[in-house]
Amino acid sequence: MPNPTSVDPRAAAEKVAETFGVKSAPVPVDRIAKSLGAILRFSPLDEELSGMIHIKDDVPIIGVNSLHHPHRQRFTIAHEIGHLVLHRHLITTSVHVDKAFPVLMRGVTSALGTDPVEIDANAFASQLLIPNFLLNQVKGREPVDIDDDSPMEELAKKFRVSRKMVEFRLASLG
Repeated sequence: MPNPTSVDPRAAAEKVAETFGVKSAPVPVDRIAKSLGAILRFSPLDEELSGMIHIKDDVPIIGVNSLHHPHRQRFTIAHEIGHLVLHRHLITTSVHVDKAFPVLMRGVTSALGTDPVEIDANAFASQLLIPNFLLNQVKGREPVDIDDDSPMEELAKKFRVSRKMVEFRLASLG
């Protein structure tokens, strides 16, 4: 399925990390969101809903499920930043955003991996949370065995992400 934008989501995430001066883990996704002009709102939401983004009066508002684990919340913020960077045209096409435009959500559709907009936002989020240059620094020191729990847990703690995310990113580097 084609990319809904002509922008590579991973390259866009690396550019955002560079633009905002990310030099070490964990990546400050909340600071990046705010620097992009977004307001973060943490509220208890239904379990299947991780977050949402919409634009009201030209201000992006990112909603995050406060009931989710902090690592999950960080992914949600990064995911919604992905929508803001990659898909802003989709979330600003209506004057009456609250009534006429469906809010982009990180939830069941995204988890299925079938919607290209959600696939892009997920790729962006994983790259932003664990940029290649930081992962290469860690990986370059010594080989990491994804079957060994201890180093995987240490990396997850360092990046403030799930172990599964670390495994995914290490596998993506080869």
